[in-house]
Amino acid sequence: MGHRLSKVNTVDDLYRSLVSEWSDPVALLQTRGKDVIEPPSRLDDRLPVLGTEDAAARMMFRDSETYLPDDILCKVDRAAMATSLETRVPLLDPDVVALAWRLPMSMKIKGNVGKWVLREVLYRHVPRGLIERPKAGFAIPVGAWLRGPLRPWAEALLEPSRLEAEGYLEPAPIRIVWEDHLSGRRDWTPKLWTILMFQAWLEAQQ
Repeated sequence: MGHRLSKVNTVDDLYRSLVSEWSDPVALLQTRGKDVIEPPSRLDDRLPVLGTEDAAARMMFRDSETYLPDDILCKVDRAAMATSLETRVPLLDPDVVALAWRLPMSMKIKGNVGKWVLREVLYRHVPRGLIERPKAGFAIPVGAWLRGPLRPWAEALLEPSRLEAEGYLEPAPIRIVWEDHLSGRRDWTPKLWTILMFQAWLEAQQ
């Protein structure tokens, strides 16, 4: 987080940094002397005129149109369908979402407490012990696997001569991150996974 904070000037910059694994993706490309700019993304779309004046509200809006459908809901659906479960997301009922967006930010974040108004409602019906506990997500130890059983697979996809010959990615910055990850000094799993998925996709197209 300290590294990210050192490279941003506004809260909006910080959000873009938090959802972008590579701060300068163009630097990863073999540009061959050509002027290349990063193409626009959903993060460049215009925000609604009303309701996004607050920086936290802007982050919530961006999350609701990108991170929520493309990551969280996607993982829930795949995990559920893999075990023949049909899941529901009652907090995404249109009426609930509309109400949530009408609430002032002071009812959503109070001090260091997030989802404040939802917690206050739950306290009336659910024991606090079921509410005040760490999240349990879908995390798996990919970082450790990349240093262990997945290392040969990753090494083959990130091999410098292969990257050079394919003509898309510059080997040097990728190898620096890969070797730093292998050393155990840093966990660069998300950075590396974006590259590995591109490489795996590229291999599948051949």
